[in-house]
Amino acid sequence: MVDRTTGQLSSCITAIMEKGTPIFGEQIKPEMLQPTIELISKVYPDIAVARSETQRLRGQLARFLAEEGLALISAGTHPEAMWMDQPTTPNPRYMELQEEFQDVARSVLIYGLHVHVAVENNEIAIKLMNQARTWIPHLLAFSSNSPFWAGRLTGLKSYRAVVWKRFPRSGLPDAFISWKDFDQYVQTLINTGCIDNGKKIWWDIRLHPFFGTVEFRIFDMPATLNDVIALAALCQSLVAKLTWLHKRGKEIPVVPRHLLEENKWRAMRWGLDAEVIDFAQQRRLSMRNSFHELLDMVDDVLDDLGTRDDIYYIRKLLDDPRGTGADRQIALYQQTGSLYAVTRYLMQQTLQGIPLDAAEQ
Repeated sequence: MVDRTTGQLSSCITAIMEKGTPIFGEQIKPEMLQPTIELISKVYPDIAVARSETQRLRGQLARFLAEEGLALISAGTHPEAMWMDQPTTPNPRYMELQEEFQDVARSVLIYGLHVHVAVENNEIAIKLMNQARTWIPHLLAFSSNSPFWAGRLTGLKSYRAVVWKRFPRSGLPDAFISWKDFDQYVQTLINTGCIDNGKKIWWDIRLHPFFGTVEFRIFDMPATLNDVIALAALCQSLVAKLTWLHKRGKEIPVVPRHLLEENKWRAMRWGLDAEVIDFAQQRRLSMRNSFHELLDMVDDVLDDLGTRDDIYYIRKLLDDPRGTGADRQIALYQQTGSLYAVTRYLMQQTLQGIPLDAAEQ
């Protein structure tokens, strides 16, 4: 949340929650640092409903904040803000986390997108997670939208991923042999008092301990509604294709985490301009070409899911040298030399695809 005039972060989450909860119910929540507001979707049957409801909800929140003199910015980081200046939300959970993690928690001035896809059962879910890890770097690259940190152009397309890696139980997970193997890991942490529940495992992709979903957590917060929905559609399509293969006794080879880390670093640094390892062919190729191969792989499930238009949208952006939010931020900064111009641009991008009466800019 930012001041509509200055674009600076606004630390008023307590007042916003008091006024907003009667309107939004459980669909808005605070986060660790006060300028952050989490917008939470319901469970949607398909991507078309997800689009219309997300559009409505983002517009409703933008209107509400505009009445308070505020605006939304949808990005992985704020271009100028300093984490040291941001107060913690007065909430026992966040105070507890801050006590445990100290400056690791205090510096988490970052914003992300989480996508949940329901799966049939835990055994299938663990197999799908093992395989889907291969494309976590690709998902990060497409969502990359945090080239700035504390007023500096960092040279990375996703600096948010750097900040988040400081937390324990974050990053790419190892592969697990079975659900039992995974559950033993979780229970060991709980039984020894390291965590009190599985939600404190914050991997880039995880099995949600309560929802029965594979949860993709790797994303920078994308700038536009279209980017958000396209990534959700791709997650659903990937899970559907891997499920289809599983039911026919097939699966994608599981890649060790230490190899995937190389591709993830390249995605953090260069986004869609990266060169990554093709593990099947033992070669390097462009992230864009590798991404097209992923889209080719899921193609035969798109019509059943109704996600073809969203995947086509991704294909178009793959061919655009300014296809990601990070690319667009960097280009504008190089053109203007103004972080304020970048911030204003992000405010506008956040409302792209939202009805014009959602909020006045």
